[in-house]
Amino acid sequence: MNETFKLVHFERKRNEKHPLDFINVDVAKEVMSFHQSFPMYTETPLRHMKNLARELGLGSIYVKDESYRFGLNAFKVLGGSFAIGNFLAKKLNRSISEMPYEKLVSEEVRKELGDMVFVTATDGNHGRGVAWTANQLKQHSVVYMPKGSSQERLNNIIAEGADASITEFNYDGAVRLANKMAEENGWVMVQDTAWEGYEDIPTWIIQGYSTMGLEAYEQLSRLGEDKPTHIFLQAGVGSMAAAITGLFASIYGEDRPIITIVEPNKADCIYRTAEANDGKLRFVTDDMDTLMAGLACGEPCTIGWNILRDYADNFISCPDFTAAEGMRILGNPPRGDERVISGESGAATLGCVAEIMTNENLAWMREKLRLDENSRVLFFSTEGDTDKKSYIDIVWNGKYPSFEKKKY
Repeated sequence: MNETFKLVHFERKRNEKHPLDFINVDVAKEVMSFHQSFPMYTETPLRHMKNLARELGLGSIYVKDESYRFGLNAFKVLGGSFAIGNFLAKKLNRSISEMPYEKLVSEEVRKELGDMVFVTATDGNHGRGVAWTANQLKQHSVVYMPKGSSQERLNNIIAEGADASITEFNYDGAVRLANKMAEENGWVMVQDTAWEGYEDIPTWIIQGYSTMGLEAYEQLSRLGEDKPTHIFLQAGVGSMAAAITGLFASIYGEDRPIITIVEPNKADCIYRTAEANDGKLRFVTDDMDTLMAGLACGEPCTIGWNILRDYADNFISCPDFTAAEGMRILGNPPRGDERVISGESGAATLGCVAEIMTNENLAWMREKLRLDENSRVLFFSTEGDTDKKSYIDIVWNGKYPSFEKKKY
């Protein structure tokens, strides 16, 4: 596959936008309250990388570092935990606001619920979050991983008490396997890919991710910083991107930051859907052997796409090497900036922007994205070194070198 930089720009809609009733600041506050009820909750850091911004010709760079989330080295647990919590609350005919962690693990509630099995498909981070949550709430989990998944990520999931295995399928095939097993065994499917008849849990997962966005918003406010002019969000099926997009759209309305969605060339289902812009979803059906394993998803989440279609401004499909660039830059920033240990999917957006800002052949993208020395840019590093061998290969040993500068 010929890797390159591609961009689709959407003009902002004024009317007939998808309602934000399920993902807004009030919902995010309820979600955060649930997460805060876990005794291991702490707010993850927001790094202000002033010197890196100067090097790249930007005004400010802020990086939300999710490698500290619940000790799991990735943000994904936010979605899985809120979805499972909501499922259990509904089963008890209660509101999630009535069912904080201490009640969900109480002996009384455990007896009322009985034993349950939660099943999911994952490249690693989501499955680990589901396994961790099930273990914390004294329930069970089964996790299926696509072919080519990291052995270290599999071991991390097993360590959380899950029955986990690597399958012979790609990501979307693993999702179908998980759903089949859920139907046959009466298990509960916990997936952010939505389809007709399966929308509640994907919606709760999207809502769960909003804690990360609300924290970032509050951290910027405490620092006395101005609203970001730009937010760059990586996407797999688009659920996390939709959560952050919807939240900031609800806070700022028409004055919201310029929001750009970034995907790898080899798994750019949302970019393809935006490019077609005909009301139909576009799928990627290949093996999707991208470096950005957490973004190797071929089917957009319908719920997430509805938000991105109406509130995101730009969609980028980029080469794999940009993720490697982002990992190296974040791990070795200019003197005075705090380093961020970021994995392949976590560093994708910053690596993409760094290439756009420093490669004169991509000046057209800088102009289209309206990036300049006045831009205040917010990134979300959604994972740390969840595959340590891969991290060392890329950051220490120089695997995935930058392509020779060329005209894209």
